[in-house]
Amino acid sequence: MTTTATDFIHRFVPGTTAGAAPLLLLHGTGGDETDLLPLGQMIAPGAALLSPRGKVLEHGMPRFFRRLAEGVFDHEDVVRRAHELADFVAAAGERHGLGKPVAVGFSNGANIAAAMLQLRPDALAGAVLIRAMVPLPVAPASDLAGKPVLILSGAMDPIIPEANAAELARQLSAAGAAVTHEVLPAGHQLTQCDITLARDFLAGR
Repeated sequence: MTTTATDFIHRFVPGTTAGAAPLLLLHGTGGDETDLLPLGQMIAPGAALLSPRGKVLEHGMPRFFRRLAEGVFDHEDVVRRAHELADFVAAAGERHGLGKPVAVGFSNGANIAAAMLQLRPDALAGAVLIRAMVPLPVAPASDLAGKPVLILSGAMDPIIPEANAAELARQLSAAGAAVTHEVLPAGHQLTQCDITLARDFLAGR
């Protein structure tokens, strides 16, 4: 697969800190390429930021893949879009001189990041998955040996059952990822605790 770095509307912020891993910022439903830039700057000051806008529209709201209902995904589209995004990341990395990024995704963005980890593990250096759920009905065989992954779930999340997030953690761990799964006293929304844990996780890489 070949694409160009302009296939996704996106924002790129060059890094100012030598050695800081670049971040791939992936917004939730209804977000855009600007949504997570402040989060990226808070959790990894000085890191290069690559933030694409999802191409799928649901009632005018950008997403990274189609869904049939809340929590029910179009799995064929998940696979296609994960490969498409991984190709974009590779092309953008060449264009901007970036190493492999750590994906930081929220909700729909976390789900496409999880799919990328499983389908294209070499595209990412790791991931912070905020309010993620299992993206595919059967986990693809993938080698995530030692890849650091932080999953941040909400104990009171009305969208994602706790068992689903736990299954995602199990799948990624079984593939060899170094998974940390934290269940926070929160719903589906982003909280200060998410920011603190993500910052500490990235600083400790």
